[in-house]
Amino acid sequence: MAMDSVERARRTTWKILVFNFVAMWLLILMMTMAVVGEGKLNWWRAAPAFVAAVCFTWLSLRAIDAVLDRRYPTRQVVVAAVFAVVAAGLGGAQPFGWGWVLVCWLSIASLEIPRRTVALLQVGTWVAGVSLSALGGEAGVSAWSLDLSADQALVLNMVSYAVFCVLVPPSNRVWIWIWTLAVEAHKGREAHTRLALAEERLRFARDLHDLVGHQLSAIAVKTELAVRLSDVDAARAKAEMTEVNRLTRQALKELRQAVRGYRELDLPAELNSVKGVLEAAGVRCEVHLPYRELPDSVAPVFAYAVREAVTNVLKHSAATFCDITLRFTAQEAELTVRNDGAARRGADDLGSGLAGLAERLAVVGGVMTARPTADGEFLLNAVVSLPIDG
Repeated sequence: MAMDSVERARRTTWKILVFNFVAMWLLILMMTMAVVGEGKLNWWRAAPAFVAAVCFTWLSLRAIDAVLDRRYPTRQVVVAAVFAVVAAGLGGAQPFGWGWVLVCWLSIASLEIPRRTVALLQVGTWVAGVSLSALGGEAGVSAWSLDLSADQALVLNMVSYAVFCVLVPPSNRVWIWIWTLAVEAHKGREAHTRLALAEERLRFARDLHDLVGHQLSAIAVKTELAVRLSDVDAARAKAEMTEVNRLTRQALKELRQAVRGYRELDLPAELNSVKGVLEAAGVRCEVHLPYRELPDSVAPVFAYAVREAVTNVLKHSAATFCDITLRFTAQEAELTVRNDGAARRGADDLGSGLAGLAERLAVVGGVMTARPTADGEFLLNAVVSLPIDG
């Protein structure tokens, strides 16, 4: 279904946003191992820094879920900022170590807010990172594993924080923008589908009106005439009521045929109709027809099969294309409807429409198969044996 595509897009966006946090923990562990190797690890600072980083990560993951739900998590962002400052400050705030916690916070806090606010957050994060790395003293220098003085390390930290604060927020905002486009496209597709189905219902309503409207109008006129004649010409009034009875039975018969789908459909008209409905719903439709017209005994049931198949395409798939192929030989006629974006479900889960279609095909000696294929498509195949002339 279309919703499966949206969920996949959501999971992909979530993984991309979480990647910064994976990098954060890798950098923290690498810097910690480097400090341990130098014998300069201060556990009184490292232990609370790790606790703050864990709390920060937990809050940030919740914030990401909220952003993907189109809600800005103000409370989580503010509290996460506190934990980020604590973790970075206690760890020394190296840009490629504990300072990456601040960059991760900025990557989440800058989502779904105005650009001016993002610019303020970038400047604030840069100031916080540079200040904390300067206050970190030896912890802010030694973990670089570089032979740098404190002043040189501070300049390098300033440049590194500036680069990260400039580049990280736009990249994450782009992915949120892409995710938003995917959601809007899904909503637009649903709207197109609802419109296409509504147009199909309207078409059926018009067909139903054309089918029984004339009889009902005639019944109303003849009933009024019979009422007026009942006192002056009983015989003629009786004749009119007899005609009303006949028209009523005829209208009821045709109405039942329409509801049950037994009224003959015009195959070329049905193909043109479903092609228009599919294209209105954003589904590319290709129709392949034989050079000759199908026999009259097969065309109506294939017209119904096309209508039912396309209804399932719109309701039960995330299709981008649909291929309708008709071919027949002297022995049999075959209809194939293939579409992509098939839902992960069997034909039995698609409602009673396919069961009714199989019954209609059985009446004319046909068989039907409807199943998802291994390549993510759905295939409906209907075959009807043709009578041998002579």
